[in-house]
Amino acid sequence: MLSGDRVTLLLAKVVLTPLFIAAVTLAGRRWGPAVGGWLAGLPLTSGPVSVFLALEQGPGFAARAAVGTLAGLVGVACFCVVYARLSRTRSWTLATAAGIAAYLAGAALLSRVPLALGPTAGGTMAVNLLAFRCLPIIRGADGAPPAPRWDVPLRMAVATALVLLLTATAAVLGPKLSGLLSPFPVFATVLAVFTHRHAGAAATQQLLRGIVLGSFAFAGFFVVVAAALDRWEAAATYVVACASALVINVALRPLLASGRSQ
Repeated sequence: MLSGDRVTLLLAKVVLTPLFIAAVTLAGRRWGPAVGGWLAGLPLTSGPVSVFLALEQGPGFAARAAVGTLAGLVGVACFCVVYARLSRTRSWTLATAAGIAAYLAGAALLSRVPLALGPTAGGTMAVNLLAFRCLPIIRGADGAPPAPRWDVPLRMAVATALVLLLTATAAVLGPKLSGLLSPFPVFATVLAVFTHRHAGAAATQQLLRGIVLGSFAFAGFFVVVAAALDRWEAAATYVVACASALVINVALRPLLASGRSQ
């Protein structure tokens, strides 16, 4: 890749990524923890990572990484279930440590398993459905507390750092491991800890249910990328992937209301 192209891509990573994160964060802030989690479940960092991998490493690499990203959603579901269960009786520090350990254990296990698109997509959907059904619901969840001033800048910085790190190390990690690590629950952790500390276990569990529900749209995005990126133009692939994620997310949103009413 020419040096001018590298500079352009670097600028896109450090400018477009944080702006995207800020826009989504501000758009979701007014609707409470469940909707906030639902939006956080979208591929807010993994999507940009996939685009940059396609540009820098080629469509074939990005398509294979997309299968790994689908598998990584199993770890995200594990994080959400473990954190939600522990949030009822344990501190946020223990819940965070156990949740991240569950994610890493899932990623480590799947890194040793051959991944094909069909079985990976089906297994991921099944695990997320099971996680959504297993997540506890507690009555009386309050709305999300007022966010601190550092919240949006922190998310912007973390997202940009993750995109830069994964794209810089992709050639060393390979497509499978790059994909497995790209859905690392950065936003889920930040949101869960903040909600747990300031709004309690009930709001935290609504948040995590929303994240798991948003993961179905996340999965839809990467199913399209994995299946089509080798066959279609990259721009067309990502447009269809984004449209698929939005359609799935809108279709599933009524489940948020049913979860809050229980």
